[in-house]
Amino acid sequence: MSRSAHPAGPRHADVLPEGHYSAPPADLNALDEKVWARTVRREADGVVTVGGIEVTKLAEEFGTPAYILDETDFRARCRAWADAFGESADVFYAGKAFLSRAVVRWLHEEGLNLDVCSGGELNTALDAGMPADRIAYHGNNKSPEEIERAIRAGVGRIVLDSFQEIVRVAHIAGGLGVRQRVQIRVTVGVEAHTHEFIATAHEDQKFGIPLAGGQAAEAVRRVLTLDALELIGIHSHIGSQIFDTSGFEVAAHRVIGLLRQVRDEHGVELPEIDLGGGLGIAYTPADDPREPHHIAKALHEIVTRECEAAGLRTPRISVEPGRAIVGPTAFTLYEVGTIKPLEGLRTYVSVDGGMSDNIRTALYDAEYSVALVSRTSDAAPMLSRVVGKHCESGDIVVKDAFLPADVAPGDLLAVPATGAYCRSMASNYNHALRPPVVAVNDGAARVIVRRETEEDLLRLDVG
Repeated sequence: MSRSAHPAGPRHADVLPEGHYSAPPADLNALDEKVWARTVRREADGVVTVGGIEVTKLAEEFGTPAYILDETDFRARCRAWADAFGESADVFYAGKAFLSRAVVRWLHEEGLNLDVCSGGELNTALDAGMPADRIAYHGNNKSPEEIERAIRAGVGRIVLDSFQEIVRVAHIAGGLGVRQRVQIRVTVGVEAHTHEFIATAHEDQKFGIPLAGGQAAEAVRRVLTLDALELIGIHSHIGSQIFDTSGFEVAAHRVIGLLRQVRDEHGVELPEIDLGGGLGIAYTPADDPREPHHIAKALHEIVTRECEAAGLRTPRISVEPGRAIVGPTAFTLYEVGTIKPLEGLRTYVSVDGGMSDNIRTALYDAEYSVALVSRTSDAAPMLSRVVGKHCESGDIVVKDAFLPADVAPGDLLAVPATGAYCRSMASNYNHALRPPVVAVNDGAARVIVRRETEEDLLRLDVG
């Protein structure tokens, strides 16, 4: 890799501006296992490997930027969630985090179910061989065409999100001569400790039917009168990037209160409760996520305790981890382009990607880690802002991080924990080409989602 010089400036650890960042780590070459995929290592020659393959070789073969996904880690996390919840619960991978045909096959092989929320996700799942009865269909505005496709395919459940959707699904299912299994998504008034835009259980938002004012109870009444619908349970989701289960405890208390009301009014004990997903991962060493077995134990205890208090049989639990499975298994590999020291502030390190491959920093003020992965360095730590190449001042990948002061054009940087939502939310801003997803497993690498080409962009431009 090249070592082009750049102008010196007061950007080292002894001259730092005020800001939101931690002190520089003791060893800039160390990789905190909390934020990296399981097979990531820094070898004796300083080059980082994943699945036994050097990142320099990955960059040479597949180019940069690229999402590098550790298949071994992905499968291990699937098994950990399945084992933690056992036979008495269902684990649905939330496909919105990242979905491809390869991922669907891995999920199927590891025994997980799949949650989709669009016709495109459903089509990908079916095309890759996921049994339809192991698919849950979400969404706040499913089109009649999407609903019909889901029912014809035989999806295991459709999650009803509004009163209009109750009528719509019942009408389509009845016309097809099908009794469709459904859940009702309710908003329980619990606002998880998370960013406003990803908190999804307070009443003032687009998802679900509120418990407040008896609306959810009325939704249950309507569904129970419709022969084309089989109500199997209640669904709730309280937010994203959650690190404790206290919010789930409040949500479960309120949902089970609704189950008790349903029993008392209709003489029916609904057999299932879906607590959604939203469990957090480590984007930085400061984050402290819980392991699946701790989460499973806590949720089972919460639901069991609440049901005992309500005099109900304990329903079957479903959970929907997406980010918690795929998020930690991938990193984005970039090449450094230009370096711009700003006197008394920080050094801007520009890479060959940006907000088109990771919008989360701009959208959610998300925090990420970053490391120099093509070599080691003994240089002093330099307060850096890793930015992209787009014509946008908010094009920030990592807001504040420490990199070696000798980082230079041609070096490779990697941003860990980008498996969730980065490729899913990627765009063609500035006509950028969306990066490939490269799966690595036991010394072999293969593209599972190819890099876009300029011909792909022009093919859609029919003007």
